[in-house]
Amino acid sequence: MFKKILIANRGEIACRVIKTARRMGIATVAVYSDADADALHVRMADEAVHIGPPPANQSYIVIDRIMAAIRETGAEAVHPGYGFLSENPKFAEALEAEGVAFIGPPRGAIEAMGDKITSKKLAAEAGVSTVPGYMGLIGDADEAVKISREIGYPVMIKASAGGGGKGMRIAWNDAEAREGFQSSKNEAASSFGDDRIFIEKFVTQPRHIEIQVLADSHGTCLWLNERECSIQRRNQKVIEEAPSPFLDAATRKAMGEQACALAQAVGYASAGTVEFIVDGAKNFYFLEMNTRLQVEHPVTELITGIDLVEQMIRVAAGERLSFGQTDLGINGWAIESRLYAEDPYRNFLPSIGRLTRYRPPAEMAGPDLAVRNDTGVYEGGEIQMYYDPMIAKLCTWAPTRGAAIEAMRVALDTFEVEGIGHNLPFLSAVMDHDRFVSGEITTAFIAEEYPEGFEGVTLDEAALRRVAASAAAMHRVAEIRRTRVSGRMDNHERKVGRDWVVSLGGNAYPVAIDAEPGAATVTFADGARHRVEGDWVPGMSLASMRVDGAPLVMKVGKIPGGFRLRTRGAEIKATVRTPRVAELAALMPEKLPPDTSRLLLCPMPGLIVKIDVAAGDEVQEGQALCTVEAMKMENILRAERKGVVARVNASTGDSLGVDEVIMEFE
Repeated sequence: MFKKILIANRGEIACRVIKTARRMGIATVAVYSDADADALHVRMADEAVHIGPPPANQSYIVIDRIMAAIRETGAEAVHPGYGFLSENPKFAEALEAEGVAFIGPPRGAIEAMGDKITSKKLAAEAGVSTVPGYMGLIGDADEAVKISREIGYPVMIKASAGGGGKGMRIAWNDAEAREGFQSSKNEAASSFGDDRIFIEKFVTQPRHIEIQVLADSHGTCLWLNERECSIQRRNQKVIEEAPSPFLDAATRKAMGEQACALAQAVGYASAGTVEFIVDGAKNFYFLEMNTRLQVEHPVTELITGIDLVEQMIRVAAGERLSFGQTDLGINGWAIESRLYAEDPYRNFLPSIGRLTRYRPPAEMAGPDLAVRNDTGVYEGGEIQMYYDPMIAKLCTWAPTRGAAIEAMRVALDTFEVEGIGHNLPFLSAVMDHDRFVSGEITTAFIAEEYPEGFEGVTLDEAALRRVAASAAAMHRVAEIRRTRVSGRMDNHERKVGRDWVVSLGGNAYPVAIDAEPGAATVTFADGARHRVEGDWVPGMSLASMRVDGAPLVMKVGKIPGGFRLRTRGAEIKATVRTPRVAELAALMPEKLPPDTSRLLLCPMPGLIVKIDVAAGDEVQEGQALCTVEAMKMENILRAERKGVVARVNASTGDSLGVDEVIMEFE
């Protein structure tokens, strides 16, 4: 077994590999850029080597820099994680020449499967069902349009060397094919150093289901069941689960056997994933093979009990797999939610900054519940603009899908993140969505259910009353604390009134509070009563309450006269006032936001890579105005309505912050 391995990656996946290596008694080496000098993976590793400036193409994907770190530390093997150099055959070749083990598949398998064009041809030859498409190289946008017409719209334009949703566009017409080809080509060149593009038919109403395979170098290949990855945004997975709520045993077996047949056809050895598109009739089509560890691998580990990182290390060391296909069952259900530094209220645009508060739920592993959080950040750390915006992968496991979903709801409500925009409210909204709960999902779920973008969650009347009752009980506790601090009379509880008005969600609820030790009964004007229990005290940022015996977890912030609360994806301002003060407050005018309708504001911190218009130009609704690059993704900003450009305030190459003015309109 290896004594020392180097992790050629960063963030949560580097931390994940370090944890397993540490458990196996293997020393670890981290590599880091200038931006990651204080990163968590650097702190966790036994050694760390600086490899260059923040941009990945000057540090993490520069093979010579990684090789220099290997020589400096004497590492015997390298785990590439995912992304960066994980599917780069030249990197595997360099390691082979140096006599260093690659904790991944053989170079030939990477070359065959890492290139999506070649992999589709090989899959077809191996008898695997494939999606119709054009596998040859595409020279320019005109050729892309011609091919798209022949295949038939809609089509998927994809980077041959792509992954992680980058270099991918869906085109429904000629204009989108032309524009998508160029954007995909640009993103592919920037992220992977390979701008080759291919086009395939986009299967409508698809489910994205993938099979985890694990093979050793002695001829054994196993499939470790499937993962459902249909909740996606911009082709980037957001929520995954294992097993799929859609597959039956026969389809699962057929997909698993085809996945292994493909892996064995290319001499695969290590962990890998074969991705399929599955239609409503359970017909499945090969999409691609990822010759690396997948981001969503924890859900497979939770339902099988197999540590995939450990198995990758053992296979790379030449060991045989110690278990067979019949040993791999499905134990319970696991769900993974990806926490991203993205603002869901700004169309999920990236957010950067310092994590002023980062408190994930406590991890645990029991017979009826498990909570796991794979992360690469810490409170006080910074989210950089140079890398992928994923902060953490929150996973829950339970014996049934319903119990796993409920566990995820509580875990998401318990997760505290401040200082940046994040998608926790959206993840919570999905967990409560009827379609997700029923399992009736496709890769179009987000586009269909949130066509105008995510605008937050509106709680129903029953949920609002639970929150209102809790807010009233919490306010009473705060008032008692205030009277104690002010030193007013020994019998301070008598100074706190019984009657209050709780205002939230556009509603005002007159309530009466009857308190007892550790609990309160809150009575509404219509006679409805709720018993509220909890140990919240002023200053606590998380309130774990029970209302009528059911749990209610809320993120708490103080505002004048009440609280800012977050629960189940809803952001709520709750004020608690005396009846007279509430009567007067209702007469106060509402402050209106400033008018920005004639301004194009930068929606995220990013780099202006293209300006499409000039002062004096007339623009039409939907016309491209400029392109902003952030966190390795290009974002085209378009005109919301017809107008005339009055002034362009930014230039190509400018780095802008959130809400900086890019251009003005007459």
